Amino acid sequence: MKAMRFEVDGPMEWADAPDPVAGDGEVVVEVAAAAVNRADLMQRAGKYPPPAGESEVLGLECSGTVVALGAGVDGWSVGDEVCALLAGGGYAERVAVPVTQLLPVPEGVSLVEAAALPEAVCTVWSAIRDLPEPEAGELALVHGGSGGMGTMAIQLLRARGWRVAATASARHRELCTSLGAEIVIDYRSEDFVEVVRDATEGRGAGFVLDVIGASYLERNLESLALDGAMTVIAVQGGTQAEVDLRRLMQRRVTLRAMTLRARPRTGGRGSKAAVVQQVRDIAWPLIAAGDVRPVIGATVPMLEADRAHALMGSPEAPGGKLLLVR
Repeated sequence: MKAMRFEVDGPMEWADAPDPVAGDGEVVVEVAAAAVNRADLMQRAGKYPPPAGESEVLGLECSGTVVALGAGVDGWSVGDEVCALLAGGGYAERVAVPVTQLLPVPEGVSLVEAAALPEAVCTVWSAIRDLPEPEAGELALVHGGSGGMGTMAIQLLRARGWRVAATASARHRELCTSLGAEIVIDYRSEDFVEVVRDATEGRGAGFVLDVIGASYLERNLESLALDGAMTVIAVQGGTQAEVDLRRLMQRRVTLRAMTLRARPRTGGRGSKAAVVQQVRDIAWPLIAAGDVRPVIGATVPMLEADRAHALMGSPEAPGGKLLLVR
């Protein structure tokens, strides 16, 4: 088979690779599309290697058709249209996937569109699943509202009863609004702390979902209400910052950080298997009902993956997900 190979900081090449084999509890999927994530750009730059034992091929999510079953696989058949959460391997013709990380293509979603769902839905769900029910009118702040994670976070938080404010560039205001963001804050010209405080009569946000990291930490804490919570899921603005722990204690703030890729395949509530099952039970019906939808910013042929990466890393990146289509 063919898969996308690369040298660190070099061009990508569609080259021969070993055919994947379905091990125990796995299936092989013929890839129809794979989504581009910022983690792919980081891995290509040599800054985010895959977990031990996982594929070094880029691609954390894909959609396609099951073409082979491993031993012990029940409930799936050759020919099933699926999408999958991966630790790597999506930029390829075929990929082996544990069945615990496999999801059916939701009703009303095309096979190609489904590639935009697994990583975003599972990551956002992991970040918000432990939140208490919001009080009436309680506000959540989503950073990077027009990105792949942000567009999903706006929708899932709205579906769970939150008012949502999102930071985004001015050109993506309409997109965020269309997904349910009540307030869209231009991160280039507006102070999100001030906007959040004004929108909540000084109380602050009950929850912040952050993709920036160190450079936003202090202001994120300023924007939180008493008993508020923040979850960091990416660190585009750096990894190291200082925080006054007494301030967190006095305001009873919950500060969390998490990643999805490094989680074990199975083994309890924190595993990928547990997250995927919850997503199938809770989020998939929302997608089938049309309350949540994949947001596709652009589709690019997989052979032009270099162009897709350049687009994601540019100021002209479209809102939503970038998909590589075979």
